[in-house]
Amino acid sequence: MSREEAVTSRRTLLAGVGAVGAVSVLAACGSDDPAGSGAATNGGSNPEPTDQAEEPSGDTGGGEVVGKVADVPVGGGAIFAATEMVVTQPTAGQFHGFRAVCTHQGCPIASVDSGTINCSCHGSKFSLDTGEPRNGPATRALTERQVTVKGDDIVLA
Repeated sequence: MSREEAVTSRRTLLAGVGAVGAVSVLAACGSDDPAGSGAATNGGSNPEPTDQAEEPSGDTGGGEVVGKVADVPVGGGAIFAATEMVVTQPTAGQFHGFRAVCTHQGCPIASVDSGTINCSCHGSKFSLDTGEPRNGPATRALTERQVTVKGDDIVLA
């Protein structure tokens, strides 16, 4: 093998190794999610935040029963996982509905106690009345969802 062939072969080998390395790095940045959203799920055992708290477009209501009035204590609230909502009752008979997803990084709302709506991922706390953040790191209010009371039911308006 001549010196020129050896140099060309070495260049070809190094270029191939570099290309394989670049493809490996790009593949590691990809997503296995067929929808391409990149949002990870883990079966709900320990919530993982999404890249951003995605806001739904438009009102998704229309009479769907969220829960029972008796489930929402005065001065507190309740989380209804099936509809991804938290409903509060700051004063007797006054109900507010919010999307049960933290606006900081998209973690599910974990609890309603001590007069606030609470995210367990990073400690954000929100107002029972307005959904506005009381304690960060969240800086935006929870997304409000209009609710009404029909008999013993709380329904999406």
